[in-house]
Amino acid sequence: MVENIREEKKTLTIILTEGPYRSQYVEMAHNIAESALNIGYKVNLFLYMDATHIPKKNQNPHSFPNVGERLRHLIKKGADVRACVRCATARGHACDNASYLKGVSITSVYDIPGWVRKSDKVITLSG
Repeated sequence: MVENIREEKKTLTIILTEGPYRSQYVEMAHNIAESALNIGYKVNLFLYMDATHIPKKNQNPHSFPNVGERLRHLIKKGADVRACVRCATARGHACDNASYLKGVSITSVYDIPGWVRKSDKVITLSG
């Protein structure tokens, strides 16, 4: 008898509250997410509070790695990236996604409980 066992991908959810270029949390989140994607995890990344600055288009940091470009790379590899609508709007990012990188969804914090429930691991990076 042939067993038809299909392993589902494990899921990692990262909730990030820190903004770019002020602490190492963003870099840590990128590194953890990329490592998880490389070993076959499904990765969810929820951007909350100042972290909603991360997916802004046309960043041009001179002394730091470009967090927007690193996020674009994660999205290309399959990460599901969502940003809190209230936090994004409060920080001047329009609700129409025009100021954000392609592939970033602007949603609400109500996505978090569903992600947490379906995740094998949840990491919160907050200052």
